[in-house]
Amino acid sequence: MAVLLLGEVTDGQLSVDSTAKALTAAKLIGPVTVLIAGQGGDAAAATAATLDGVQKVLFAGDKSYCHVMAEPMAALIVSLAGDYTHIVAPATSDAKNILPRVAALLDVMVLSDVSGVVDAETFERPIYAGNAIQTVKSSDVKKVLTIRTSTFEPAAIGGSAPVENIAAAADPALSAWVEDKTASSDRPELTSAGIVVSGGRGVGSQADFHLIEQLADKLGAAVGASRAAVDSGYAPNDWQVGQTGKVVAPNLYVAIGISGAIQHLAGMKDSKVIVAINKDDEAPIFQVADYGLVADLFTAVPELISKL
Repeated sequence: MAVLLLGEVTDGQLSVDSTAKALTAAKLIGPVTVLIAGQGGDAAAATAATLDGVQKVLFAGDKSYCHVMAEPMAALIVSLAGDYTHIVAPATSDAKNILPRVAALLDVMVLSDVSGVVDAETFERPIYAGNAIQTVKSSDVKKVLTIRTSTFEPAAIGGSAPVENIAAAADPALSAWVEDKTASSDRPELTSAGIVVSGGRGVGSQADFHLIEQLADKLGAAVGASRAAVDSGYAPNDWQVGQTGKVVAPNLYVAIGISGAIQHLAGMKDSKVIVAINKDDEAPIFQVADYGLVADLFTAVPELISKL
C-alpha cells in the first residue's frame, strides 16, 4: 500500500495543522508521500519533509498550481496516481473541490470526511449530521479519501524526508484564475484554533455581535457563528460552524446564544470542553455542554469580559 497525501498550502506556506492530522490517518494505511504544488512553495515542501512519517515529498513548483484550481491540480494528481493505491487530503474546501474531480477521472468513488481508518480498504465516516457512523469498505483499485482532521492528532515534527522536484502535468485549461478575495484577521484560523467563541441567533444583530468578538479577543480565540446567525447577516459565511460550515474540535468551545440545532452540533461536538450561555434552560445545547449558564447573554458576556 502506498499513499499520496495532498499537502494544504496557503500563500506558499504549509498548513501544518491540517496536513499533519491527515498524515496521522494516512500512516495507518501505508507509506506516505506528500505532494506540494505551486510556484514559491519551496518552504512548504521543506516543512512537509520534517513531518514524522513522511517517506518522500514531491514538489511541483509550477505557477499553474498557485491558486489551487481544481482542474490543473486534479490533472497533476492523476498523472502521479499510478504509483499509489490511496490518494488522501485533509477535508478542506480546496480538497473538497479537487478530489471529487480526481475520483471521476480515475473512475472510482470518493470517500469524504473519513473519521476513522479500520484498514486499507475499510473506513468510517459520519452520516446524519454526525448522529451515526457509517463503515464503508471500498473495492476500488484506487481509494480517494478526504480526512476529517478534527478526529486525528497531528503527526509530530522530526522527520527528514527527501524532496523531489517534479514536472507539471498538462494543464487541461478548463478554467482560469481571475482573483481571490480573502478576509484577513489577526485571530487564529477557525478550524485549527485552540479556543473558539461562537454566537448564534440569540445575539440579535450584527452590531451586537461585537460582544462575541470582544470575548474572543480576550481569550485569544477564533470567532465562530451558527448558521442562523450567518443567514441573519450577523456574521460572515467563513465563520459558520456546523454541518454546512466548518468542523472544529478546539480545547474550549464557548457557545453564546446558540440553541444547539443538530446541524450546529455536528460541527463542534468533538470539542474537548463545551461552555454554553443561553437564557433558555431547555436549549438542546445544554445536553452536550460541560458547563452551562442560564442567563441573558447581554448581562453575562460583558461581565465575563470585565472579569477576564
